[in-house]
Amino acid sequence: MQVGLIGAGNMARGLARGWGEPVLCSDNGSGRARALVDELGGEALSNLEVARRADVVVLCHKPGQLDGVASELRGEVKAVISILGARSTEDLERAYPDTPVMRMMPNTPVEVRRGVTCYARTPAVEPQLEAEVVALFERLGAVIPLDEGLIETATAVSGVGPAYQALLAEAQVDAAVRHGLAAPLAGRLVTETMAGTAALLARRDCDTLAVRREVASPGGSTARGLAALEGGGVRSAFQDAIDAVMSWSAR
Repeated sequence: MQVGLIGAGNMARGLARGWGEPVLCSDNGSGRARALVDELGGEALSNLEVARRADVVVLCHKPGQLDGVASELRGEVKAVISILGARSTEDLERAYPDTPVMRMMPNTPVEVRRGVTCYARTPAVEPQLEAEVVALFERLGAVIPLDEGLIETATAVSGVGPAYQALLAEAQVDAAVRHGLAAPLAGRLVTETMAGTAALLARRDCDTLAVRREVASPGGSTARGLAALEGGGVRSAFQDAIDAVMSWSAR
C-alpha cells in the first residue's frame, strides 16, 4: 500500500519515521516535506500529485483546511485517512463523497512504534481496506476501534497524553535538581521509572491501586509524597485538563 501524506508537520513526521520508508508528501510551502524526504527518501509533491500517486492519503493538514484541501483532491483520491482533530467521520464523508474515509487518531509515540491510534469504524469502508489500514497503523503501536462518539474523549487522554507525561517528567526532574541531582541523571531516572511503571501497569491490567500500595508503606515516605500530590490538587488538575480539551473539541 503506497501511502501519501497531505501535510508534513509533527504528526506526519512521526508517522513517516515510525513506518521508516520513503514517503510521498506535500506541504503548504513550509519546506517540511522536502526535509522529510531528505531524511527518509521519497518525493515532495503537490497535494494533487500525492493524491494521484498514493493508494491512500493521510490528511495531516490543519483541521480548518479540510474543505479547501478536499476541493483539490476530490475525484482524484482513492481512499482517505484523516488524523484531523475535531473533524468527525460525517465531516469527512461530506468533504469526500463517494470516497472511502477512515478517521484514525494516533499520538506522537508512533515515531518510536509505541503509539496509540484510536479509530472510528465506517460501515462504507470495505473490510479489506479497513484491515490493510489497521495493519499499517499496528506497525506503529496499539490500534483501538471505538464508536465515533468516544473518539474525542479517547484522544483527550491518548492524543494529548504525551504532553502531560512530558510535563510530569519535567516537574520531577526540576524537583530532583533542586535537591542536588544533575539534570541528565534525574532525567534518566524519571524516564526509566515512567517506562517501567507503564509496563508494570500493563501487566497488572492497569490496577493502579495495587501498584501504588506495593510502593507506599503506611506512614512511609511514598505515602507522604502521595499525600503532598493529592494536597496539591493533582486529581482535580487532570479533571480540569480533560474538561478543557473536551470543550475545545466540541467547538
